[in-house]
Formats: sequence, structure tokens, C-alpha cells
Amino acid sequence: ELASLPEDKEAVAKKASLLKRNCFAAVFEKYFKMQEEESPSSEMATVHYHEEEAMYIAAQSDRVTIIFSTVFKDPDDVIIGKVFLQEFKDARKAHQQAPQVLFSYGEAPRELAGVKGVLSGDNVGFVTFVLFPRHTNPANRENTINLIHQFRTYLHYHIKCSKAYLHQRMRSKTSTFLKVLNRAKPEAMTDKDKKFGKRG
Repeated sequence: ELASLPEDKEAVAKKASLLKRNCFAAVFEKYFKMQEEESPSSEMATVHYHEEEAMYIAAQSDRVTIIFSTVFKDPDDVIIGKVFLQEFKDARKAHQQAPQVLFSYGEAPRELAGVKGVLSGDNVGFVTFVLFPRHTNPANRENTINLIHQFRTYLHYHIKCSKAYLHQRMRSKTSTFLKVLNRAKPEAMTDKDKKFGKRG
């Protein structure tokens, strides 16, 4: 009730805001611990985090593999998404401590062979993060969870921002071209000009 709010209402609000993150964390921590104890499991966790989309997690003795499947509603999103994800992949050349990033479209990664309910199609993308012990150890795992659980939101947000920027630039260019065309229009001839045969 609003009339009887607790004294630490900011702390309560913060806990509420972390609900989604903590739900993801429960799964991540389970598989991070499997990798830490070098007790890999053939069981792969499936988390349906969005309509028609899922996240798959598997632990091995030396790594944890996280695969996001995401659906692109617009064909333009596929193109922009490829460019964006290629930058993620290439970033590892400059930052050796970053996780390995792989991506594919249409065809699911081989790690998902035999997993039921995996979508396929030209508008379905798969992004794979390979997390090593330096990412999943107790000192770094909280930050890893904070970053990776919102990857899908991060990806689609930047795709929308890229499209908005492209549209803005297109409108700006169109406006410039229209101004050039308007300046190129010949002046209308008056009756006097017509009488003396003046031409534009």
C-alpha cells in the first residue's frame, strides 16, 4: 500500500528491478558452478526468455557455452544485425580477454543438434558466447551475468537505433536534393519576355 511504504523503499525498488536479472542468474550460476567443479553435464538448459526466442546454456570442463536464438521481424534487421555481430566477433582481436562470439543465420549451431523446439529460417539468428573460467570465476561472474542476460535487448535496441539513424540521414539527403532541384528550375517567362523572345 502506498500509505504504508517501508522506510527502505529505495532498497525494495532496487530488489524489484533486479527480479528478471536474478531469475536468469539462478540458471547461469548453476552452470558456472558445474564448469568450476569440472563436472560437465550433457544436460542443456533451455530458457524461453522472449516470444519464439530462447537461450541455451551448456557447461563443459573448460567453458560455458551460451546460445541465443533471436527472430528478426524485418529483413533489414537481418542485414544490420550481421554488421553489428561481425563487430562483436572482430572485437576479440583487439580485446583478447573478451569472450569468443560466433553467429549464424537460418541454421542452428551444431551444439543444438537434437534439442527440441529450435527455430529455423532465414530470419532466425543464433549468437554463441563461449565463456572461459576468467569470465565465470567468482570474482567476475556477477558482472558477466549482468551483461549477458540483457544481450537480446542490447542487440535489438542498437538495430533500431541504426535504422533510425539511417532514416534520418536519408531524409536529410532527400531534403538537400530537393533544394538543388528547386534551384535548377527555370524562371517563369513574363509576357514581355515572350514578346522579345527571351529564353531561360
